[in-house]
Amino acid sequence: MDLKLDGKTALVTGSSKGIGEAIARGLAREKAVVVVHGRDRAQTERVAQDIIAEGARACAVVGDLTIDEDVQRLVDEAQALAGPIDIVVNNAGGSGEAEDWTNSRAASWASAYDRNVLAAVRVTTLLLPRMRQVKWGRVVNISSLAGLMPPASRPDYSACKAAMNAMTASMAKAVAADGVTVNTLSPGTIHSARLDMRFREVAVEQGLARDAPWETIEQTVLPMFAQVPIGRVGTLEEIADAVSFLVSPRAAYITGVNLRLDGGMLPTI
Repeated sequence: MDLKLDGKTALVTGSSKGIGEAIARGLAREKAVVVVHGRDRAQTERVAQDIIAEGARACAVVGDLTIDEDVQRLVDEAQALAGPIDIVVNNAGGSGEAEDWTNSRAASWASAYDRNVLAAVRVTTLLLPRMRQVKWGRVVNISSLAGLMPPASRPDYSACKAAMNAMTASMAKAVAADGVTVNTLSPGTIHSARLDMRFREVAVEQGLARDAPWETIEQTVLPMFAQVPIGRVGTLEEIADAVSFLVSPRAAYITGVNLRLDGGMLPTI
């Protein structure tokens, strides 16, 4: 299916590695011009150069999304390099130190909120005015299943992702009449580099070889972490494909939605 993204420009925050990198590569495969963002210049430029080497169009910008001036500068730089931004994927953020209700600190909550929710607010509010003016734009906020089904640990992270879900719903209503859609993508258990390493550590504890086939490790270890009805973890490519569809003209009637990639962990309502 042609997603009709040729000529559209997308900024993917936190795309120098992990889920963000997969999303950036997926959009590039769909012929979008991709602005790769990160805080480490070498790593960020590596991803952009890899995309270019594959025949797609990309550039790199670096900046700290918790600093207003950095955000303004990197957005200006992105648009100078790639043209007006039509699509923003707010992926940057993540969890901090592993805290639970025995040692959770208010400062940790404030820091988590800043780098997850407020980072997305800073970027999006700079880009929304033009999107509304030209009557076309796409915003996708990368949340987490933790925002819908919070575990006992890392309560600050779950609260931040729940806030992103509410932010998405509010923003979608505000800009829908202007041709701008705003959606959330909430991944569940995804085969990231970090998850791969953790699963292999647990596999060794269970008597498997660290370099055992992934399918064997997955079947053994996944039930210890989550009950996923589909029986496997999600892939980075599946996240990238879902985002590519949501930001495409073919998804023009989808807005205010929290799309879950959870393998059926939450019941459909």
